[in-house]
Amino acid sequence: MCVPGQPENEMPKATVEIIKFPKDRRGFVLEPLVSESIAAQKNAHVAMTEPGGIRGNHYHEHGTEVAVVVGPALVRLREDGVIRDVNVPEGEANRFMLPPRVAHAFQNTGTKAMLLIAFNTVVFDPAKPDVIRDELIASTPPA
Repeated sequence: MCVPGQPENEMPKATVEIIKFPKDRRGFVLEPLVSESIAAQKNAHVAMTEPGGIRGNHYHEHGTEVAVVVGPALVRLREDGVIRDVNVPEGEANRFMLPPRVAHAFQNTGTKAMLLIAFNTVVFDPAKPDVIRDELIASTPPA
C-alpha cells in the first residue's frame, strides 16, 4: 500500500485525531466516522472496557480499522517496529486510523469504563478472522 508522500518501502503509520464533541448533563454525542469513510466500512463493533481491561493486542493483515476511544485509555501502537503510546484523557475522544499491519492495543487506565467504537474495511469472518495476535500490553491474570 503506497501512501502519497511516504517512501514505498516504509509501512503506513496510524493517524490520530482528537474529536471535539458536545457534552451536557445528559452525556455526549459524537460522530465516530467522517462522512468520506462511511461507505468503505464492512464491520462495526462497540466495546465497553472496565478499569484495567485491555482490548486489541493484534493487527490486521488486510483491513484498515478506524477506532474511536473515549478515555481514560492508553493506546499503544507498533508502527514499522516502533512503539508509540497515546494517552486519551478521561472524557475525551481520539480517532485512530490503523492501516494494515499496524499493531494496536487499548487499555483502560482509569476508574470508569472506557468506550471503544471500531470499524473495519474487511468483513468479519469468524472462520478466518483478519486478526494476528501481537501483544503490546501484557495482561495480568485475574486475582
